[in-house]
Amino acid sequence: ALLTQESLFMVPDCLLTGTTLEYSFSVLEWLSFDEPTAVNWAQMGEYLAHMHLKHEQAMFGSEDDNFIGITPQPNQWHKKWDVFFSEDRIGWQLQLLREKGFNLGDIDTCVECVKDALHHHHLKPSLLHGDLWRGNLGFHQGVPCIFDPACYYGDREADIAMTKLFGALPQPFYDAYQHHYPLQHGHDVREAVYNLYHILNHANIFAGHYLTQAKDAIENLMKEMACTR
Repeated sequence: ALLTQESLFMVPDCLLTGTTLEYSFSVLEWLSFDEPTAVNWAQMGEYLAHMHLKHEQAMFGSEDDNFIGITPQPNQWHKKWDVFFSEDRIGWQLQLLREKGFNLGDIDTCVECVKDALHHHHLKPSLLHGDLWRGNLGFHQGVPCIFDPACYYGDREADIAMTKLFGALPQPFYDAYQHHYPLQHGHDVREAVYNLYHILNHANIFAGHYLTQAKDAIENLMKEMACTR
């Protein structure tokens, strides 16, 4: 609903929701996708910039908790971005992993390290898609479409960072975004911090090699920030 209200994107209508004994489900409008052109990708970047430019919330989080994939995502309102992201994103994922028997290090130390990395980063909250990778976007009759969100109000850089986690989008997307809403200095450094959340989430859902990737990402962050474990 937030994406429909606050963006220029085409968003598939939700036709039906329901539950079974084991699952909840939703039925969405079917949209057939086109092969995009450079112009289409530029429009995608422009639309995302316009969505991020609407700073209608003073705090970080959302009115409701939701999900990132199948993982619960807490969205309690916070005044400080560094506190919200370090505790309700990184700390949360690490705690879930520990409850499954995967200990990737001292949670408090990692949380403080992330908090330090973001402490001097000043920003206004933007509505985020929250799970913005190539599998959750497309083009219908040339119009940019996004779906399967994990919305909350946070740092727009988190959306941009995730577009690069599984292979970057075509360059016209980034050029157009930069033209309409240039990123702040240091965004390339914070990219690794933001993508740690999604790596940890994949470790929680799939385990396997994502656990190694998550451990390496934490080690690299600790080293970069000169944190001690």
